[in-house]
Amino acid sequence: MGLLDNFERGLERAVNGAFAKTFKSGVQPLEITAALRRELDTQAAVVSRDRILVPNKFTVGLSPTDYQRMSAIGPTLIDELTQLVQRHATAQHYAFAGGIDIRLEENPRLTQGVIDVQSSSVQGRVEWVPVLDINGKRYPIKRGRTVIGRGSEADITVDDTGTSRKHVEILWDGTRGQVNDLGSTNGSKLNGEPVKKAPLPPDSVIDIGRTRIVFRVLAQSADSTDAGRVR
Repeated sequence: MGLLDNFERGLERAVNGAFAKTFKSGVQPLEITAALRRELDTQAAVVSRDRILVPNKFTVGLSPTDYQRMSAIGPTLIDELTQLVQRHATAQHYAFAGGIDIRLEENPRLTQGVIDVQSSSVQGRVEWVPVLDINGKRYPIKRGRTVIGRGSEADITVDDTGTSRKHVEILWDGTRGQVNDLGSTNGSKLNGEPVKKAPLPPDSVIDIGRTRIVFRVLAQSADSTDAGRVR
């Protein structure tokens, strides 16, 4: 489960509203997700019968105090925000002109608890970034083979006696994923069903021993860099 998966719709009322200004409790990650979702909905433009275009570049302005707090979370926050923007767009049948680019920006004119989202549509190449969420940690994976198990020879080592030294492998060819059980003692499950070899759609859940692995694919701008996403 991601850092921001369990957000409440009621948080939208807190963004940029009287609640934030009155209580000055500081911006929370869930409030940023609500602000981004609202920005998508308000900026959505129907360009044809089957195409609704929404912004793909977002600058999230925060007060100095909120900016420091959110920046301390690191790249995981941007990855989670990107994933949730992508998920909301898919649910609403929105389309992007390019990859999603989200940046945090310090704005001294803003008071604590207030969010200012600026957005635009920027054409560009989309880079599909696969990641694995395992035990609260996120592991970006590259093209090719990634082995997961409890042995030191695995690419990703898990502290779980219920897993084999080399338990499963994740294959990524740049656009598609696949999971293969490597002859493990206790077997593997994909979305609750036993699996030996199967395609791996985004948001699939792999269970090995007591360890849960979530496979995600994030659509990001190929022109953005980690250094430029928080400034």
